Amino acid sequence: MLTPLPAPWRHFTIRHPGPDDHLPVLAVLDDWWGGLGGEAGSRQRALLLPKLMFQHFTDSSFLVTADARIVAFLIGFLSPSRPAESYIHFVGVEPAERGRGLGAALYERFFADSAAHGRSVVRAITSPQNKGSHAFHTRMGFVTEPGSKEFEGVPVQPDYDGPGLDRLSFRKDL
Repeated sequence: MLTPLPAPWRHFTIRHPGPDDHLPVLAVLDDWWGGLGGEAGSRQRALLLPKLMFQHFTDSSFLVTADARIVAFLIGFLSPSRPAESYIHFVGVEPAERGRGLGAALYERFFADSAAHGRSVVRAITSPQNKGSHAFHTRMGFVTEPGSKEFEGVPVQPDYDGPGLDRLSFRKDL
């Protein structure tokens, strides 16, 4: 068990996820993302969170629950190839809990865990169209890294996740 979350989330439980959490997390994604992209969007979100994330990155990831309900999660890892870096891969917060700081609290916990493991840089990405994610990462102290392309005045890494899958790339120095 991890140290409790700060108020106002003391009634929530935070722990590291495990393989048994894979399908329950996938089950909330469509609802939390408002069905974005229909069946194809659902498949893309599931592909971003394969079971291996719940098998091999559990110690650096977090799951928040209230009773048996998943309230939030952060899947991240300490880079095995870049010893100074860690990476936030996928984060979700139940819509009813958004805007109250729970996502920021998970990020802060990840930053502290990364620093405790000797990491000095945290990286993350998002799609150029996700303005809410861009604003959130900026508020959390990330900078958008330079890119060879722009989307609405923001630097973009073209083809980051494959042909036509441009991404904003974020960096935060701890």
